[in-house]
Amino acid sequence: MDVLPLQIPEVRLVRPTVHGDERGFFLEVWHQTRYACLGLDRPFVQLNHSRSQQGTLRGLHFQWVRPQGKLVRLLSGEVFDVAVDLRPESPTFGRWAGKHLTAESHEQIWIPERFAHGFCVLTAQADFEYLCTEPYSAEHDAVLRWDDPELAIPWPLANPRLSPKDAAAPRLAELRERLQHAWHG
Repeated sequence: MDVLPLQIPEVRLVRPTVHGDERGFFLEVWHQTRYACLGLDRPFVQLNHSRSQQGTLRGLHFQWVRPQGKLVRLLSGEVFDVAVDLRPESPTFGRWAGKHLTAESHEQIWIPERFAHGFCVLTAQADFEYLCTEPYSAEHDAVLRWDDPELAIPWPLANPRLSPKDAAAPRLAELRERLQHAWHG
């Protein structure tokens, strides 16, 4: 298994060891001791699975209270996956890290706590799975605008399918002061 930093060092690409032959393949999706040795030592409390149709963009989501760290992977399809640093004290605050993920690569991305997360679906359908370090909390759920010019994320979709919440999301400039107070940055 290899763990590589993406554009922001704390956001990491995990390339698991895949054992395969003509019958199929086997890989460890999560192994607490092995991942801890690589610096991914968070306890996971929730496993989520989402299915989305081509052209769907979900995000950029985060939680105000008890922010979630996420270990994400694809079960089918292809997505462009993005994490945005929302830590006001960080030198990479407001910057993003992203990577195309495919089910065939078996790669995972570690998205630390206090990062917003989103993805867009590039194939007819994609099944996305993610382990979370904190449970989902609807009352603390928040979203950052996917097409904020300050973020300048080069999404590979011009007119994505969005939820009403994602379509009405605020920009980073509108959230900056609240982020400072929420996470004592």
